[in-house]
Amino acid sequence: MRVVIAPDSFKECLSAADVASAIALGIKDALPTAFVVCVPMADGGEGSLDAVLAATDGKRRSAQVMNANSQPTTADWGWLGEGKAFIEMAAAAGLEQIPPQARQPLQATSYGVGQLIAEAVAAGARHIVLGLGGSASNDAGAGLLQALGVKLLDEQGQELPAGGAALSRLARLSMESVDPALHEVNFEIAVDVDNPLCGPRGASAIFGPQKGASPQDVAELDAALAHFADICAAHFNKDERNLPGMGAAGGLGFAVKTCFNASFRPGVELLAELSGLPAALQGADLVFTGEGRMDAQTLLGKTPAGVARYARAQGIPVIAIVGSLGEGYEALYEAGITAAFSLTPGPLTLAQACDDAAGYLRQRAGDCLRVWLAGRQAAKSA
Repeated sequence: MRVVIAPDSFKECLSAADVASAIALGIKDALPTAFVVCVPMADGGEGSLDAVLAATDGKRRSAQVMNANSQPTTADWGWLGEGKAFIEMAAAAGLEQIPPQARQPLQATSYGVGQLIAEAVAAGARHIVLGLGGSASNDAGAGLLQALGVKLLDEQGQELPAGGAALSRLARLSMESVDPALHEVNFEIAVDVDNPLCGPRGASAIFGPQKGASPQDVAELDAALAHFADICAAHFNKDERNLPGMGAAGGLGFAVKTCFNASFRPGVELLAELSGLPAALQGADLVFTGEGRMDAQTLLGKTPAGVARYARAQGIPVIAIVGSLGEGYEALYEAGITAAFSLTPGPLTLAQACDDAAGYLRQRAGDCLRVWLAGRQAAKSA
């Protein structure tokens, strides 16, 4: 029996690789002869770098960069060989790095992400996969551009300070100091949302509040990002603000799409390709997936929905084991999830569940496989 395990991470609890390992132990408990293939997954957000490195021969590299609050930090990125690199923007400008009381939505910057890109290009990367998600910044990628040599100038010719709010004072851009090698780089943007840059579904309105933005802040940021888009449209003679995904990660993808050679792809699709999921599924009898919380939002490009889509194409049943089941999770059954289970055995606090999440995953996986094997045996006997 061939079982493929392709989960996302359980945020702030277990990495995707750790989740897969725990499920694998449960499968072996129930069926020691099972052939298990672990394919740690992600959708482009937090944990994507770990998932890619766990599934490939990529090498982890580190760099000193600025976090979203312009403070020095160490961020990792991945060298995948043959001129290809993977960068998880949350490693440099992630929301989890900034305590709630310290979040500065008006001044937060994506500068550190640009520094990681510069490191990768200096190392010889000409194909960069950039995973979006989990950002603390809401600057439409302005900080990223500044780190790569783009000058954002006000009416007096002075460079703008960090943050999305400052973009309201932008008068013009200068590309004169940009490394020419950047224009040779093929950027692939891994994104799991389809929001535009501005408006009621834009970066500021939808994602700003979780970064600490008040209603007044949201209005100020949305207007500033719209002004930035106006200046970019005039400079580059194209307007990308309404394309799907431009509002992801505080609008960071907008800057890369507008200024450089970039294409957007669903994060789970890109990560599945990098991790070799389609090949791993060939000949599989059963697939396990999971994430921290499964609900109706999972359908919007999250890992379990993507894994189910690949598995359904090959007629393979999918079992999801998740931290919790939220409102609307039943919609996943139409998307290819065969059954979904919460990992906890009973009422627990979040801290208690996280403390022994690996153990609970092992137990639930074993239980699920035993039921599945019983059903298969019954079908054979009928």
